[in-house]
Amino acid sequence: MASLHIVLVEPEIPQNTGNIARTCAVTGAALHLVGPMGFTPDDKKLRHAGLDYWPYLTLSYYDSLHDFFSKNQGNFFFFSTKAQNRHSDVEYPDNCYLFFGKESAGLPESLLVQHPDACVRIPMMNKARSLNLSNSVAVGAFEVLRQWGYPQLSCKGQLRDYDWAAARALRPDSQYL
Repeated sequence: MASLHIVLVEPEIPQNTGNIARTCAVTGAALHLVGPMGFTPDDKKLRHAGLDYWPYLTLSYYDSLHDFFSKNQGNFFFFSTKAQNRHSDVEYPDNCYLFFGKESAGLPESLLVQHPDACVRIPMMNKARSLNLSNSVAVGAFEVLRQWGYPQLSCKGQLRDYDWAAARALRPDSQYL
């Protein structure tokens, strides 16, 4: 399976990070948390937001960006409202890392300016500051996975109490139509 990595730089809100951990767990993406963080790894809000998905997650902690870059290499993409390139116009190769900044300020501009062609933006209205961090990560991760054909992900579900084949045979005058 291709490797996808989500990197959160100085996350501040434990609930967002917990939601992102859940997204990573269900997509097979590794989560990298770069400090300093606005919470501790044992924060109750963080654990609660991630529900019971923690055992399915590959999680790494780093003290700083310098610490992260000294231990990782690959294809880096920096998600920012300040970027000039659309996230959906980029081809994401195997072993790519999607970087997201802290909720209050995003990624450091000193990092962005060093990688102008690798900075990407999720299109949004000019009046709004940004999407919620956990939503941005989901948008970015699923664009990568879409491009890769959703490797090893289940793309069809089953009804609990009904059968899809029988449902297709329902008449248009069903009580729900």
